[in-house]
Amino acid sequence: MLGEVLSFLKPREEKLILDATVGTGGHAEAILAQGACLIGLDRDPEALELARRRLSRFGERARLVCANFRNLRKTLSHLGVKRVDGVLFDLGVSSLQLARPARGFSFREEGPLDMRMDPTQPLTAAELVARLPEEELARLLREYGEERYARRIARAIVRTREKAPIRSTTQLARIVARCYPPGYHRIHPATRTFQALRIAVNDELSALEEGLAQAIEVLRPGGVVCVLSFHSLEDRIVKNMFRGKAAQRNLEILTKKPLRPRPEEVERNPRARSAKLRAARVPEVAPP
Repeated sequence: MLGEVLSFLKPREEKLILDATVGTGGHAEAILAQGACLIGLDRDPEALELARRRLSRFGERARLVCANFRNLRKTLSHLGVKRVDGVLFDLGVSSLQLARPARGFSFREEGPLDMRMDPTQPLTAAELVARLPEEELARLLREYGEERYARRIARAIVRTREKAPIRSTTQLARIVARCYPPGYHRIHPATRTFQALRIAVNDELSALEEGLAQAIEVLRPGGVVCVLSFHSLEDRIVKNMFRGKAAQRNLEILTKKPLRPRPEEVERNPRARSAKLRAARVPEVAPP
């Protein structure tokens, strides 16, 4: 949904845009190509290095920092930046992370149960699977994965780990698949379990609440924040924060309903099918 993002942010020469999830630099490249300056954050050093190479032709107009967006205000302060003209969040797991079996994000490839976006943090998915009590595991799968078979899956995980450790992605995927009734399933049975574990490992929802609130605070009058989310838990946080700030007249909502990708975009990139884009603007004049 690059075109829609650019239409809201309107990057141009005098603007400074913060890409809070720069990844490998796809959105950032398009923003910089419009003449704007950009600060890009990402907590994944591998993705950031690829972005650095991709954006090197823009020179000093692109500044990249390895940082979690929940610390974006502190990061901007260290750079001597108080205000920005636009902020972009592109949430969830990246294609790069899914494509690296060693990162442990994909249930389709054999790999360690890792799922850390920041490989320096101590907590991994394997640790959660190994030590969480059954009730807590079921709650995590139900709340973060919206998994209807959460209790059944949690029980199967606990029974399996009593015999031997669960160490690999494909091992866990098989355990989860056996908990589903036979027959056709629209998505792979392990999808929601892996989503829930990834969210828990990376504390994604709390980070989003903190980072989005800070992003709104650092926007100049007239500045715009855009958020691309990929599941209902993320979208709910964005929707509720936008509505709350709008009720206080601190924000103008630009998308009454989230924008969805066009059919041709989904055809080119099937992972985009669940994307939702919301945008809001800080009023030009502060409320009385």
